[in-house]
Amino acid sequence: MSETPAPGPKTSLGTRIVSSVELIVVIFLGIVSVATAYTSFQSGLYHGHSDDLISQSEAAGTLAESLYLEGNQQYVQDAQTVLRLAELNIDAQSADPVTAADAAAKYDEIYFIGVSEDLDTAIQAAIAKDDAEPDFYHYPLDEDSYLTARFGSYDEQSAYSEDLRAQGDALGDSGDQLGFYTALMAITLFLLGIAAVVRNLRMRWVLIAVGMTIFTVTAILTATVPFVWI
Repeated sequence: MSETPAPGPKTSLGTRIVSSVELIVVIFLGIVSVATAYTSFQSGLYHGHSDDLISQSEAAGTLAESLYLEGNQQYVQDAQTVLRLAELNIDAQSADPVTAADAAAKYDEIYFIGVSEDLDTAIQAAIAKDDAEPDFYHYPLDEDSYLTARFGSYDEQSAYSEDLRAQGDALGDSGDQLGFYTALMAITLFLLGIAAVVRNLRMRWVLIAVGMTIFTVTAILTATVPFVWI
């Protein structure tokens, strides 16, 4: 006659609950670990792109400064030319015909050699304004067309540099946000790690609840930051 095997020990309800909680903790640890790695990775990418744009901004700023110095150098030379032409124009109106002729010849020579197309346009515009408003002197180098010709490239390059800087700062801010969210997720990992080893069941649930609440809020905030790739 065969013997009937003795039944194995029954698993108590408390043991099953503890096992279930441990399984939940393990699952949550995996989820939070993956989310933390993603957030940290995105933070690094944002900071990397931010550094690239800021470097480009600095290079563009250096070029803008060079363009400004070049334009300002020409501006100073043109200012000296305008002053010299004004002096010769006065001498050309002298009662002494020799002095007047000599001044007129010098005026024409300097105008031909030292006046660029942009400066010539500015001078002619100023002369037209002087004719229309004889009580006022209109300085040629104050003409918008002339200033644009001398400093327009600087203005464009400077604006480009500032735009790059603004973009870089914005990306850096997003990277800082993600870095903060990574720290919050690390707190969740810490709380779940404690929950995995404590014996008190109530304390385990409290730690799980607090940790996952922090994680849920942080995950939602992380989702509002656009995804960026390498």
